[in-house]
Amino acid sequence: MLASLALQGCMFSPGQHLNTFGITRQGASESSRVELIPITPKLISMNRATQKRESVPTELLATPAEYRIGNNDVLYITVWDHPELTAPSGAQQQIDANGRLVRSDGTLYYPYIKEVQAAGRTIQQLRDDIEQRLSAFIAEPQVDVAVLRFASQKVVVTGAVAKAGPQAISTNPLSVVEALGSAGIDTNNADLSGLLLTRNGRVYPLNLDTLNQQDSELQNVYLQGGDKLYLPYNDNKRIYVMGEVNQPRALSFKTATMNLSDVLGSVGGLSQTTANGNAVYVIRGVENLDVEPAKIYQLEAESPTAMVLATHFEVRPQDVVYVGPANVTRWNRLISQLVPSASIVGTGASAAKNWSEFTNNSK
Repeated sequence: MLASLALQGCMFSPGQHLNTFGITRQGASESSRVELIPITPKLISMNRATQKRESVPTELLATPAEYRIGNNDVLYITVWDHPELTAPSGAQQQIDANGRLVRSDGTLYYPYIKEVQAAGRTIQQLRDDIEQRLSAFIAEPQVDVAVLRFASQKVVVTGAVAKAGPQAISTNPLSVVEALGSAGIDTNNADLSGLLLTRNGRVYPLNLDTLNQQDSELQNVYLQGGDKLYLPYNDNKRIYVMGEVNQPRALSFKTATMNLSDVLGSVGGLSQTTANGNAVYVIRGVENLDVEPAKIYQLEAESPTAMVLATHFEVRPQDVVYVGPANVTRWNRLISQLVPSASIVGTGASAAKNWSEFTNNSK
């Protein structure tokens, strides 16, 4: 009985295996809900031809405007040869003690000329205004204006960063890359491809992974006061690797692209003793089965040269990568399950025979 079951029994073997018999080949039937697609050089070329190059919206690439003073900024105004105007608290005081706060109405007070409108002006515009108005009291005044504390314009960085919170806009333009550098990216948990910039109620998706491209425009995106940067976590974007691999597990999808070689390498590769090299599958689209057929991409990776194709085949978030067992593996698993059962059957049969003999002898 054991031999008979073993000869026909791979279909009864425990564990998972993907039976592609009956799965529709690509283009064979539009009504099928599952499509089997071989990974070939032609498929790789077709995928490359349909890829869209990511670009930064034109409006985000504008030259950063000159800094304009705002409410709560603290200014240091110097009038050369007039220390009583430059440091009214005394030269011995720290510079910050002689700073002038731009009040909530956008004005500041300055001797002789009293109320001065500061908010909304560039540093040069404010300097010219003070010079002109002081000239009624001082001959040829020479005025300099500097910002001691930038507090009127801020951006907020949140998400998978080490230092979430506001960052001040200063006279030195602040780029997206610099803001994230200051915040510190959590490289283990961040989704680098999902950066979101919110400006004036509009959300712009940005891909940090494009910084690796030679002609990347992302480094030319400068922030404005009120902007919000959110770098999402990657816990909702995973690739599930199962079957005959050395370390089956879920992989976090950190970048915009990851190829099949990356995935298999991350889990230690195929198990050389149990895997069927021609049964490497990428299962995609099961979550949208009610909208379009799911696709199963098959890589015949029995030859190591097939990994060249794997290097150029991009996987996507929520893909399932499954490596099937070799037939001998399935057969061995069936035997390992049947042998204990056969032993129990054999023990029972032996006990029954012994009992029968005992009963006959007793008669």
